[in-house]
Amino acid sequence: MNLTTNYLGMELKSPLVPSASPLSQEVDNIKLMEDAGAGAVVMHSLFEEQLTLEKYELHHHLTYGTESFAEALTYFPEPADFRVGPQEYLEHIRTAKEQVNIPIIASLNGFSFGGWTEYGQLMQQAGASALELNIYYVPTNPDLTSAEVEQNYIDILQSVKKSVTIPVSIKLSPYFTNTANMAKRLDRAGADGLVLFNRFYQPDINLETLEVEPQVLLSTPQAMRLPLRWIAILYGHIHSSLAATSGIHNAQDIIKMLMVGASTTMLCSVILRNGINYLKSLQEDVIKWMETHEYESVRQMQGTMSQLNCPDPTAFERAQYMKVLQSYQPGSEKKDTNLNADKLIGHR
Repeated sequence: MNLTTNYLGMELKSPLVPSASPLSQEVDNIKLMEDAGAGAVVMHSLFEEQLTLEKYELHHHLTYGTESFAEALTYFPEPADFRVGPQEYLEHIRTAKEQVNIPIIASLNGFSFGGWTEYGQLMQQAGASALELNIYYVPTNPDLTSAEVEQNYIDILQSVKKSVTIPVSIKLSPYFTNTANMAKRLDRAGADGLVLFNRFYQPDINLETLEVEPQVLLSTPQAMRLPLRWIAILYGHIHSSLAATSGIHNAQDIIKMLMVGASTTMLCSVILRNGINYLKSLQEDVIKWMETHEYESVRQMQGTMSQLNCPDPTAFERAQYMKVLQSYQPGSEKKDTNLNADKLIGHR
């Protein structure tokens, strides 16, 4: 079975790619990912805050004046909580590159120009096969227009593209006014790939302490519907590679993403829950499904169920919304869940 796929112009042995997570902070884990069948690995992110200020200078600026509001001291991590600094991150790339044969994709996480250009170059020099720009930006200024927000993405991408020769992907938010237009603009600006979608961690309120607390919630299978729809819509209309992320938990999810046009399926929550070796089970299940349905390669199925190629293109648009509401029967969601579970158990 041929599982190879092309992502960012790179030939990967498999479409299974562990996305940025704490697991990649250890080179031994990256080696395990390669052995388990990963086609590439996205490194844990280097944060913009780590680039713009030295560790203790950052601490000074973040905590200056907060003594008047004690709860503000909990908003930002202590300097020691930043596990890896800029220089250590670069050395981590070098070490990983020396010990594995799969592509290492460095990840930069931020919201402004910062030191992205300089460190993009340094990451390339350290051996990164590609860069993933994770623009984690929540606009809170009511005077900031959507056009200005979108232009910030374009400007960051173009500045990084000018400074490196390796491929650059950009991890997108799902909250643009017109996702299709934004994807097209990024494609024209030189994005080698688009990763759909970034999951913004939402705050919660502790009712006992009356404090706002950060919450890290792992994805659920339902989250895969959003990237599935947009990859299906974008496939064939832009040149950038499309990577699916969020909510991919089993082989069926992987196959669906490939069928709508994804080049890779990026996995995080499922590996954190089940361990790195679960990649082997996922790959085995993908191969079994392909054999049963007489597919010889990933490329053969890629894009076959995209909006461009599926029998009913309106299924990804408003017409399907009306059809679903008209056909809905109370209690049917429980029945469907049981049926899907039975199918999955039978498949395994």
